[in-house]
Amino acid sequence: MDNQHRRLNARSTIQQLFEVGAVPIINENDTVATAESCFGDNDRLAARIAQLVNADVLILLSNVDGLFSEDPHHNPLARLVTDVRCITPEIEAMAAHSPGRHSSGGMVTKLMAARIAMDAGCEMVIAKGTKPYPLAAVENGGRSTCFVPLAQGRATRDSR
Repeated sequence: MDNQHRRLNARSTIQQLFEVGAVPIINENDTVATAESCFGDNDRLAARIAQLVNADVLILLSNVDGLFSEDPHHNPLARLVTDVRCITPEIEAMAAHSPGRHSSGGMVTKLMAARIAMDAGCEMVIAKGTKPYPLAAVENGGRSTCFVPLAQGRATRDSR
């Protein structure tokens, strides 16, 4: 993403895939990944791709419904945060608990991704992906956390 030529090639490739009706699957753990192409986790990779293609919305599917006031696995009274308009130290503290067994960063990397997406003017949603039809659930108002970018973020999208 730091090399302009490669960034433009990647964007062009993804746009051409969209034009023919394909949905590209881009994964940090891909068998052809190299040290130069590693981002550290799929959350930030997804946010960078959303930024690259000027996406309006990025949906990260997880093993939880979204960002909670505390770790819901340890405190059943933890409150789901449904809307975040600014990632404050208080919001960051909510994600400070350790990642789950199957993740490389948990909620901490999702907040990093949210910051990237919001700075790019892209809305980001965290929702549970372990239930049937998770995208339909989000679309129909199911439990999730929505990170809403500032209006000026959308207006200042660049055409990198």
